[in-house]
Amino acid sequence: MSPKHDDLPRNLRYLNLPHIAQFYEPMAEQAAKENLGHVDYLARLVAGEAGARYERSVERRVKRAHLPVLKTLEQFQWSWPARINRVQVQELFRLRFIEQKANVVFVGSVGLGKTHLAVALAHTACLRDIPVLFAPAVDIVNALSAAQAVSLLPKVLKQYLLPRLLVIDELGYLPMDKRGADLLFQVISARYERGAMIVTTNTAYKNWPRIFNNDSTITSAVLDRLLHHCQTVAIEGKSYRMKDKDKA
Repeated sequence: MSPKHDDLPRNLRYLNLPHIAQFYEPMAEQAAKENLGHVDYLARLVAGEAGARYERSVERRVKRAHLPVLKTLEQFQWSWPARINRVQVQELFRLRFIEQKANVVFVGSVGLGKTHLAVALAHTACLRDIPVLFAPAVDIVNALSAAQAVSLLPKVLKQYLLPRLLVIDELGYLPMDKRGADLLFQVISARYERGAMIVTTNTAYKNWPRIFNNDSTITSAVLDRLLHHCQTVAIEGKSYRMKDKDKA
């Protein structure tokens, strides 16, 4: 028996092809006007479905990444920092460091675009089908500490180990106690040579002991693992958010 025309929308929904289900009739009319062959008409429909499916997958990855906002490299104000290696930053957006399971550390004072660049890199990774998770350092420590208190540490720790890219934002903005330092070390140690990380910090490496509860042993262990395969991007200048006050 020949398939009925009325069966087509139902079959397309069953096959999870919503774009084709929505546009096959208007595109058929357009194809007739343009005198397109059957294969060209089908190619357009399939291309539209593939594009729509890609957009949905990007939306899911961005949502799971917990990006605070969406930022792009094109939006970055290169003229504002007094010093930044533009070529180095642009090279990072090829995302080779993720393939190499290496790390990137953005170091600089507040308001210089460290988080902007980290989010833009994370968003670019989402566009390329790479699982990402973004989290402030203090949120990671608090989540792991709470999990440890109820014997769920392995389960919650796994959330920070599975993504191919983990962004640890604002490391050093708030101090940690010994438990927090130990827990964050577990994340960095477990991801060593297994998954890429981006870290933003306002603290120079020589002052990192104050981040990790003045524990030189943990600090050395963290730096050893973090910097073994790492690019450091130093950004210097005044806060971009303070530019209007400076003018006033």
